[in-house]
Amino acid sequence: MSSTTPVHSTPPRALIVGATGGFGAQMARTLLAQGWAVHALTRHADMAEQVRSGTASWRGLEAVQWHLGDASVADDVLRAAQGAQVIVHAANPPRYQRWRELALPMLANSLAAASEVGARLVLPGNVYNFGPDAGELVNERSPQHPVTRKGAVRVEMEQMLREAGASRTQPVRSLVIRAGDFFGGHSPASWFGNLMVKPGKPLREVVYPGVPDVGHNWAYLPDVAEALALLLALDLREPQRLATCEVLHFEGHWLPQGGELAQAVRRASGNPRLPIKRLPWWVLMALSPLVPLFREIREMRYLWQVPLRLDNRKLLSLIGPEPHTPLDEAVRTSLIEMGCLSHTAASDSSAAARSATAVASVA
Repeated sequence: MSSTTPVHSTPPRALIVGATGGFGAQMARTLLAQGWAVHALTRHADMAEQVRSGTASWRGLEAVQWHLGDASVADDVLRAAQGAQVIVHAANPPRYQRWRELALPMLANSLAAASEVGARLVLPGNVYNFGPDAGELVNERSPQHPVTRKGAVRVEMEQMLREAGASRTQPVRSLVIRAGDFFGGHSPASWFGNLMVKPGKPLREVVYPGVPDVGHNWAYLPDVAEALALLLALDLREPQRLATCEVLHFEGHWLPQGGELAQAVRRASGNPRLPIKRLPWWVLMALSPLVPLFREIREMRYLWQVPLRLDNRKLLSLIGPEPHTPLDEAVRTSLIEMGCLSHTAASDSSAAARSATAVASVA
């Protein structure tokens, strides 16, 4: 058992709201591996059976205890939260749409449950809170002037946490960890899985949404989940170490040349001539009146034109070095798990990369 596992006579319990999404599922896997009892809310009565007989995307969730219910129904969340020390709120509206209508009530339900059972609420955050004026190195106190609707909702969600933490009756402890763009094998709602490559299909090209020489923050999901597991273990051992409403930044993979992620995909493919194409933003703009998803994606274009690097010094002061999977390994593993790359091709590209490194070091 990992050294991050809290020492308890019975395993600590976590409820994951949104456990079938990329972040929620990875958080469930990581906490299970650290010895937690993981419970999850689902609208599907046969979810446990789906996990037992399902595809690779469900792998590692076999020990989750599933509760039938809906994140938009307060009583359902409260019933599932009984006995939990932590509620991970990873529920997001699908396809970037109806954020204000759906996201705020779901978070309110998780907050109400956390207040009732005395759990700390964990909210995965992102850089949507920040506009171009935040500065290139963004810390937890940087100005939040979002320029998108989703960014405004994110700011409002964090304000809800602060208000719940200031309650005179039952203050809610919360933890927000802001990270860059998620990527991983089971992160279907990410830029990586939605636009850069095509899950389930062999690599024929990679599309990069940004300006290649503008810096960009990427967060490998297993690394973020591991950092959160370390924080939650610390919170159980030494609850005074974390603030009532704690906010932390996870740096992950900061790439001064953002296009390096596309180069990592090319290296993983083993094809040095794999085409790297730019995202045709003009098409998204032209079609956005007709395609709601394109309209939502268009809002986020500035994040690919302005470098926003997350300052993780506060996080490091609590857990030490960030969990950090090397970029090429993280990209290769993600592509294998997404069905874009076979194990054989990945082994060949990895061997070629090691050989090239050895030649360069000798030279």
